[in-house]
Amino acid sequence: MRNNTRDLLIREFDISPKILDLIEESEKDAAGSFQELDDIMAYNQYKVLAAFQKNNIRDMHFSWTTGYGYDDVGRDALEQVYADIFHTEAALVRPIIVSGTHALTLALMGPLRPGDELIYSSGGPYDTLEEVIGIRGEGKGSLKEYGVNYKQVELTGEGKIDFDALEKAIGPKTKMVCLQRATGYAWRKAISIEEIEEWAAFVKGIRPDIICMVDNCYGEFLHTKEPTDVGADIMAGSLIKNPGGGLALAGGYVVGRADLIEKVSYRMTSPGVGSDSGLMFGQTRAMLQGLFTAPKTVNGAVKGAVLCARAFEKLGYDICPGVGDVRSDIIQAVRLGSPEAVIAFCRGIQAAAPVDSAVRPEPCDMDGYGDKVVMAAGAFVQGSSIELSADAPMREPYNVYFQGGLTYEHSRFGVIRALQELKDQYLLSL
Repeated sequence: MRNNTRDLLIREFDISPKILDLIEESEKDAAGSFQELDDIMAYNQYKVLAAFQKNNIRDMHFSWTTGYGYDDVGRDALEQVYADIFHTEAALVRPIIVSGTHALTLALMGPLRPGDELIYSSGGPYDTLEEVIGIRGEGKGSLKEYGVNYKQVELTGEGKIDFDALEKAIGPKTKMVCLQRATGYAWRKAISIEEIEEWAAFVKGIRPDIICMVDNCYGEFLHTKEPTDVGADIMAGSLIKNPGGGLALAGGYVVGRADLIEKVSYRMTSPGVGSDSGLMFGQTRAMLQGLFTAPKTVNGAVKGAVLCARAFEKLGYDICPGVGDVRSDIIQAVRLGSPEAVIAFCRGIQAAAPVDSAVRPEPCDMDGYGDKVVMAAGAFVQGSSIELSADAPMREPYNVYFQGGLTYEHSRFGVIRALQELKDQYLLSL
C-alpha cells in the first residue's frame, strides 16, 4: 500500500495505522495465493471470451422484445453462451428467476415427481431451501407436499462427503442426489471440484440413472473447471452472485442435460411453453456484459476473502477456510464469538459501501430463515452478494460470513472497515 493511499485512508476514513499495518502484512503473506488466483482468473476470462466469439455476439443481441418474447435472438444467444461456458447441452438464463433459491427450486421441481426420493449429500441445504423441500415451515407448495421423499446425509467430522453413508441412503426410489458446493451457514470448507468429481462418479457407479444436481451458488469461476465438467447432470445459481459480475440486475441460471433443462423450463413457465417464451425486459446486455467481466470480479472477491482470513487469523480468530486451503467459493467465515462482534463486523462492512453507507444493520427476521439474520450490503443491486457484503445468523457460536467486492480494492477496504468498527466498539485490541 503506497504512502499516499495510507494517508488518504487515515485522513478520509479515520482508519487506525495499526490496522493498515496488519493489512499490509497480511497481503505480503498472501502473495503466493494471489498469484495462483490470478492464473485461474486469466484462464476463465479467455474461456468466457471464446464462448462469446463462438456465438458471434453482436449489437443486435442487446435489443428488446415485447409480449411473449418470441424469437428473442439475444436471449437464445445468452443461453447458448452459458451452455458453452459450462459445457452443457442446454441452459436457462432469465431475469424472471428471482434468486438462487428460485433457480435451485426449479432444478429440483422440474425433474422430480411424486414418489421420487431426493437426497442431500452435503448435510442440510441452505436455510432458504428448507421450506422448498418441506423440512421446515407449513409445507405449502413444498416437495414434501407433492409427495417427494427426502433424505439427508451429513458430512463427516472433517467436512468431507460420507460415501459409506451415502451408499446406504441410496435406494430404488432415489431420483436425485444433490450437493451444495458453498458453505452456506455451515462451518466447513466449500466442496472442491475434485471432491465433486469423485462424488458424481460414485453416485453414477451405484446407479447411472440418478440425477446429480449441484448448487453452484458462490462457486462460479473459482476453478478452471465447473461441476458440469466433472459429472454433474444439472446445476443452478444466481446472477446477483458470481456470474452476473455485479452488472446483472436480477436473475438466475440452470444449466445441464437438455432433457432436464426442458423439464425445468416447463416448471419455469408452463407445460407446452417451456423456454420458447419469456421476456428479458432489456436485461440481455447487462447479463452478457456482467458475465464477461465476472472472472475478474470473482478474482477480486476471492482475494478479499483470502485477505480477510489472513488478517483475522493473525489476530487469533478461528477462520474457515484456512489461509492455505483450496477455495471453492468466495465466502470467508470468521468465528467472532459474540452477537456484539457479529453486528459490529457487519456494520463495518456497511460503512465501507458506496451505497447506504450510513445505514446501521440490525438483526431481524427474514423470509426463509429460521433465525434472526444480520446483513450488510450497501450495493448497487439490492441483495447482490458478489458486491461487498456480510451476513450472519444470530446463533451460537456467532460466525460471520464475508464475501464479495466488485474490485479487490473494495473488498480489502471492507476488511479494513470491519476491523476498525470492532476496534471502535472495544471488541478488538490492536
